Amino acid sequence: MRGSDPEPSQGGYWRDYSSRAYEQRGMHTRHTELGKKQSMERQQNPRIDESAGAVSLAGEHSVLLREVTSRAEPVLREADAGRWPAHELRAFVDYLQLEVLRQISDEDWEIYRAAREAGEEFARLRGQHLELRLSIDDLTEAAVGRGVRTPDHLAAHIRELVSQVQSHLEAEEQVLADSAPSMSSLGSQPHEWYPLTEGPVIDLDRLPGPRGADAVFDRLLQLRVGESIELDSGSDPGPLLHRLRRGDPGAYVVDVPAHGPPRWHVRVMRRPPAPPLTPYAR
Repeated sequence: MRGSDPEPSQGGYWRDYSSRAYEQRGMHTRHTELGKKQSMERQQNPRIDESAGAVSLAGEHSVLLREVTSRAEPVLREADAGRWPAHELRAFVDYLQLEVLRQISDEDWEIYRAAREAGEEFARLRGQHLELRLSIDDLTEAAVGRGVRTPDHLAAHIRELVSQVQSHLEAEEQVLADSAPSMSSLGSQPHEWYPLTEGPVIDLDRLPGPRGADAVFDRLLQLRVGESIELDSGSDPGPLLHRLRRGDPGAYVVDVPAHGPPRWHVRVMRRPPAPPLTPYAR
């Protein structure tokens, strides 16, 4: 699991992982709104740097398929050995929720809505998007102990999902051709950034600009109860921390062991939820 991986406990983070999955889709909407704004900025200001991430949709697909395939391998190794891969499955589902579903949402907005031709082909691609969403929902259910419960069934489901992803990306490239732009070139977060945020330490200097701030912010929102992460930066991360406190007041413990310049080191941990209020007894 990304960062530290405490055991689930009563009232802990896994009790409502499925509902969190749908909350993540709200993040996808925010990313899409940001992408719309930034794509307009790029058209108005061609000097904006577009070097982060693949430029073509085919290149972006290559990164996504490579990551999905490699991240499925640890799950399959455990499942094929007859063991339930709880840790590996949760990490895989994290990636699917944040990267694959975001790609689907961004493509629906940036490409499919603008298509005025090839109606049947785009209808087929939209249908494949729905099938991928349902497959990812099934794995999310399995990650919290519902639905698929045997290693053999899980392995078969994951292999089918990887095949679905590959077939869909190939079909999309045939319809859209090699000239289609990547989602990152239109303002979405590059898939290459995900590994930069999944460890216990995030170097903010490697995630520049508003998109970088959004990537780190989303990572902090995913922290589970008792999980912590360290931020290392050559500039003051105060605005990011203020945004975090404002978004979820009182939910985080923030410690600053090194206050720059030249370097800031910040430790952020999610607090346990507050106990319910006890009714006042007269």
